[in-house]
Amino acid sequence: MTIALSQFNEVRLDRVSRDFGALNALRDVSLTVQRGEFIALLGPSGCGKSTTLNCVAGLLPVTGGAIWLDKSRVDTLRPEERGFGMVFQNYALFPHLNVRQNIGFGLKMRGRPKAEIDRKVDEAISLVRLGGQENKLPGQLSGGQQQRVAIARAIVIEPPLVLMDEPLSNLDAKLRLEMRAEIRRIHNQLGATTIYVTHDQDEALSLADRIVVLKDGIVRQVGTPKELYDAPTHLDVADFMGFRNRLKGRVISHENGRVLLDVEGAQIGGMARERVSTGSSAYASIRPDDLVAGEPGPNALAVTVDTIEYRGREFVGTAHSKGGLDFVFRSHQEVAPGSPIHLRADDSRVLVFAEPVQGRA
Repeated sequence: MTIALSQFNEVRLDRVSRDFGALNALRDVSLTVQRGEFIALLGPSGCGKSTTLNCVAGLLPVTGGAIWLDKSRVDTLRPEERGFGMVFQNYALFPHLNVRQNIGFGLKMRGRPKAEIDRKVDEAISLVRLGGQENKLPGQLSGGQQQRVAIARAIVIEPPLVLMDEPLSNLDAKLRLEMRAEIRRIHNQLGATTIYVTHDQDEALSLADRIVVLKDGIVRQVGTPKELYDAPTHLDVADFMGFRNRLKGRVISHENGRVLLDVEGAQIGGMARERVSTGSSAYASIRPDDLVAGEPGPNALAVTVDTIEYRGREFVGTAHSKGGLDFVFRSHQEVAPGSPIHLRADDSRVLVFAEPVQGRA
């Protein structure tokens, strides 16, 4: 293999900020990415993940802090001087150039010899499995094939860092799964370093070595997929990592990390993720997979089913309580909308967070 990505030790964001007038899109974002890592920037729309990527790429100037590639500061350089590879959400292919010409465009702009361009383009085409498509225009390709061209164009210039901005969002569900596996395969095969923006929790969990969760331009938590999936440290991170049931209650007791909440008269046990005090308000966060329909009992919540969907091996439903709480749950048996049922979860699968200050999660 002749494609060999530029080597370095780390990319470091040091208290990076980006303002748009009075809007603080990024606030003191600090992050170190080691060579060979796959980092996912995860969060809802407007959280700052694409802004972070564009600041690293040089498409947006930072208004505070600095970005370093080892000991060299790069935020003062133009995008082309940084030499990073970029894969955009809309592919950004030249419609009048064929696959080979699109992939080789960056090398041509760098003045590389034709023989070198041809050799590296051939290798990139093989790497992204586009053999036989070399002479087609982008409009003659499927969405997945266009994305492969965009990836090949980004890596053929041998960048130290590959930046991807929601590259799969325009693909259908089947293609997203296929391309997700392809992106990780290419990353591993090249020994690449990748920063990947997504709003899709499953994408981040399946692709990343570490996930960075952002909210309102602030880094909320950084960790491995398992760490964020099992042990979110903030209520908003739990929400975004799939804890869709947020139940407000009053703390009855807490001891050795276990908390007992009164939620509409039912006692719900859980594991404390933040410090709580007896009598205070707190939230129990529960995944739909862990909230199951069962028999009535002192620790079960009485609810009324709103909707039910068949998902192959089980049913997934929504429900509400008399007090107005909303629920998403699973069931091995079909239950009709309007039916009264009881829901419960194992204490070890329930996370308890203190009530956010001034309504902020």
